[in-house]
Amino acid sequence: MITEKTQQVPRDSWFNRFLSSVEFLGNLLPHPITLFALFCLFIIVFSGVADWFGLSAIDPRPIGSSGRDPDGIIEVISLLNAEGLQKIVTGLVTNFTNFAPLGTVLVALLGVSVAEHSGLLSAALRGMVMGASDRLVTFMIVFAAILSNTASELGYVVLIPLAAMIFHSLGRHPVAGLAAAFAGVSGGYSANLLLGTIDPLLAGITTPAAQMIAPNYQVGPEANWYFMMISTFLIAFLGTFITEKIVEPRLGKYNDNEASEVLNSNVKHLSALERKGLIYAGLTFLLLAVLLALTIIPADGILRNPETGLVKGSPFLKGIVAFIFVTFAIPGFVYGKVVGTMKNDRDVINAMSKSMSSLGMYIVLVFFASQFVAFFKWTNLGTILAINGAELLQALSMTGPEVFILFILMCAVINLTLGSSSAQWAATAPIFVPMLMLIGYAPETIQAAYRIGDSVTNLITPMMSYFGLILAVATKYKKDMGIGTLIATMLPYSMAFLIGWIALFYIWVFAFGLPVGPGSPIYFQP
Repeated sequence: MITEKTQQVPRDSWFNRFLSSVEFLGNLLPHPITLFALFCLFIIVFSGVADWFGLSAIDPRPIGSSGRDPDGIIEVISLLNAEGLQKIVTGLVTNFTNFAPLGTVLVALLGVSVAEHSGLLSAALRGMVMGASDRLVTFMIVFAAILSNTASELGYVVLIPLAAMIFHSLGRHPVAGLAAAFAGVSGGYSANLLLGTIDPLLAGITTPAAQMIAPNYQVGPEANWYFMMISTFLIAFLGTFITEKIVEPRLGKYNDNEASEVLNSNVKHLSALERKGLIYAGLTFLLLAVLLALTIIPADGILRNPETGLVKGSPFLKGIVAFIFVTFAIPGFVYGKVVGTMKNDRDVINAMSKSMSSLGMYIVLVFFASQFVAFFKWTNLGTILAINGAELLQALSMTGPEVFILFILMCAVINLTLGSSSAQWAATAPIFVPMLMLIGYAPETIQAAYRIGDSVTNLITPMMSYFGLILAVATKYKKDMGIGTLIATMLPYSMAFLIGWIALFYIWVFAFGLPVGPGSPIYFQP
């Protein structure tokens, strides 16, 4: 049995000092919104300085290609002058309204909000976890946690406390259950069997970054679907293994005296009405899936590409956000109608309104992020930095698949202090997408690699927005649980996910040559 003393991280250990440093550095950073506002100011000033010094790069695109400068030289365009100020003032609104991730995320979330507020998602997750046998309960908790990323708040607010209660009711350590769910929700953030709001969000940021090199390039929300589906099972298996072989044995046998309050282990099972609602919602989803299949599976399907007859580039893939909306909203309303949580259109509208009202912070972030992305494009700084960075990688002979290890590690480190997925990608995509395209890799492959680094360190950074909530739930079962102890508990998951996910990426993409999504190329062909 592991004693209380050995469960704690020594105050003077290198590990605790490292965690304290991460927390200290993270606290020094301003809010992501402020950070993007400062980035915008920096781009304006730096573009003027770079223009004065004559910073430029040779355009690598073939002569005659779309968007190529006639002289073959890409120069910095200054925003620190009268023309630049005019461009900023006149483009401020359109930069925001034309920012692709804004509309796609809002539309997708409208559908998800109906399924969430009707109780469908909560009931489905509880049914998965509580219907599992004792032998499979850990796997089902991690698996359900990954799927809950479709509505991330649900996983943090509902599933993580539920997992701790289930483990406690089974006589297992509740913190181990909490850790397993936290690993799935946060460490497996990008993985899922279905397309969710994160997919159009990232694709909308990747597309303009790719268009710095290929002006007509489009990255769809489905770009990483295949890879993220198989990643769901990898993370579920790794999370189960780490929980049962490392975390739970380290925590030892649980004693209720460790709790900060009297514990209630009565877990609420699904009622007969909730089961009926799930059945009707499931049948509705199946019917919708069949109807969609009839539009794309036949050779003359109405949602196939009208010019090529293929699924690639079809209205179905281009309009995938609309289908995310429909396949969540309609089953969600059917469930709500059956169980009584939704009676009419007014309840649906209220559900959508509640979700929109919670997006105030995101909309403000998007406003400043959209200005940053636009300024980067106007000044040509992103393209120039990408070209010079690609030349440096070629000079160092770092153009092979191994470059993705460094890229993933860099994203994982940045994620320790800048926890927002969209904020981090908006800041880094304009540089690294064109840079890696220039050494031969497709934007879809680059985005898939980013999603690995963006997920695996969510577990061990105090900067993650729900970290305080997780710590509060943990202290309910272990009253002396601190930040260092929680991070030490989650570190094995983070390390296993990083190594396992990188290995899967290399096997999937470079060993087997499989696309990361429907019609997604591995390599970029100019």
